[in-house]
Amino acid sequence: MDVKLLEQLVKLMADNGLSTVELTDGDRRITLKRGGDAVAMPSPQMFSYGAPASAPPGPGTSPAADDDDSKLVQVKSPMPGTFYACPAKGAKPYVTVGAKVEEETEVCIIEAMKVFNTIKAETRGVIAKILVQDSQPVEFGQVLFLVKRE
Repeated sequence: MDVKLLEQLVKLMADNGLSTVELTDGDRRITLKRGGDAVAMPSPQMFSYGAPASAPPGPGTSPAADDDDSKLVQVKSPMPGTFYACPAKGAKPYVTVGAKVEEETEVCIIEAMKVFNTIKAETRGVIAKILVQDSQPVEFGQVLFLVKRE
């Protein structure tokens, strides 16, 4: 199995918002799924990939549609993976509510397929809300932070 090909397919899925991709080459069939439980493998020729599902919406996990939040800039996850607020266990978080950020300020890490990707604020302002908890699975495009522009 070509791991590089699988990584490219997973990236293609994330970039295009796809939840399932099926490929067939002769008697070999590959099914990739994300956003749900992995499918059991009935034969050695079938492979499944299940990305972590996001936590169900609840208080504080998604921006409210009120006037205050509509004036805030959203910092979204560029990929599905696991959100980490700190660079290492026991370390201080990258940012906290009230922290000033610039475009290049590192705000978190998203781990995807054992690769740790540093995420930058890409905006200038003050962290108004942190919408996910450390070690929580996140989806592509999920809002992680709300930033109040200064």
